[in-house]
Amino acid sequence: MKTLLTNARLIDPEAGTETTGSLLIEDGIIAAVSGETDPHGADTQIDCQGKCLAPGIIDIGVKIGEPGERHKESYRTAGLAAAAGGVTTMVTRPDTTPAMDTPEALSFASRRASEVAPVNVLQMAALTKGRDGREMVEMGFMKDAGAVGFTDCDHVIRDPKVFSRALTYARPLNALVMAHPQEPDLSKGAAVTSGKFASLRGLPGVSPMAERMGLERDLALVEMSKARYHADCLSTSAALPALKRAKEAGLDVTAGTSIHHLTLNEFDVDDYRTFFKLKPPLRSEDDRKAMIAAVASGLIDTLSSFHTPQDEESKRLPYEEAASGAVGLETLLPAAMRLYHSGDLTLPQLWRAMSLAPARRLGLAAGRLSAGAPADLVLFDPDAPFVMDRFRLRSKSKNTPYDGARMQGKVLMSFVAGQPVFQKD
Repeated sequence: MKTLLTNARLIDPEAGTETTGSLLIEDGIIAAVSGETDPHGADTQIDCQGKCLAPGIIDIGVKIGEPGERHKESYRTAGLAAAAGGVTTMVTRPDTTPAMDTPEALSFASRRASEVAPVNVLQMAALTKGRDGREMVEMGFMKDAGAVGFTDCDHVIRDPKVFSRALTYARPLNALVMAHPQEPDLSKGAAVTSGKFASLRGLPGVSPMAERMGLERDLALVEMSKARYHADCLSTSAALPALKRAKEAGLDVTAGTSIHHLTLNEFDVDDYRTFFKLKPPLRSEDDRKAMIAAVASGLIDTLSSFHTPQDEESKRLPYEEAASGAVGLETLLPAAMRLYHSGDLTLPQLWRAMSLAPARRLGLAAGRLSAGAPADLVLFDPDAPFVMDRFRLRSKSKNTPYDGARMQGKVLMSFVAGQPVFQKD
């Protein structure tokens, strides 16, 4: 089967360009990209009417509730939300109940995802058993079972000897180790970033230096082990010089950030609004601007939603007690359009961070608009206005900080392997 998408505004993150043209899909693969509209004998033609066509988003760090917390999110509901949000590949976290720390658990999750999710699902595995920071998982077996990376998520490994051994073991396996840079004792019990605002609200805060200290420690161990390392979510300008030095030194290091930390700041917490309670917490406006500049320059490689579903009972609590996190599969693209419309980032820069860089880090062929790449695509209107209504989200949990916000950017169609998995009504 051949499908031709014509009259599209092609967003090519690899070339860094926006051009008008057509794209031909054949057998799930991009067969040709050109400025022509010749049907090439296509079985189906879709007129994109000048809307944007880009590689599907690859979202690293998606939390799914299966097993253990299926009432918060399932592979089916997360997959539907991802398709509606232009996310064609979800890279899921291992912070499940129980943790994803055995090949059997990983195989169960992979089978379950393939049965019910309309998008690609890749699994990350825990780095230590039970994510308790004491004993490494069977990394080789887990990699053979399909793990694309290893992480204990927000459970920082306190013992540097344990983390060093894990990095050393990962290196000959060419396994990617992801970490959450944070000094665990400084950040323990923190709900917001420390400063005047935290003091006025009477909330326990954590200094941005805790992130820098955690990253500095990790990078020293990476330098010693020469392992592949990815910092999952940097959020402060204080951490950026260390990241820059590590890259300039030739270490195999990348870093990501979240869309919430690029579009929101500490003042959005306002009067204890728990939907804005995230981990790491929202930072200052200066930090937000510094992170945007780091994404623009490529110092920060990836941009993700860090989709973390929490039920109403977990969020409707006093701020200090409320669970951290926000859903983001369906809000990642429209939130990213805030950065485009403000002139902070171009569409190719955004898709470099949301699609191309994640694909490269994970060794995937996706993330590109070129012949031979998988036809995982998103067609979207960057200008379409709407008011976010959390109850219309496809996720089981509705904890989005953008509820009621005026936004722009709607997904019109999503394709996985050339097949439509979402089409706007």
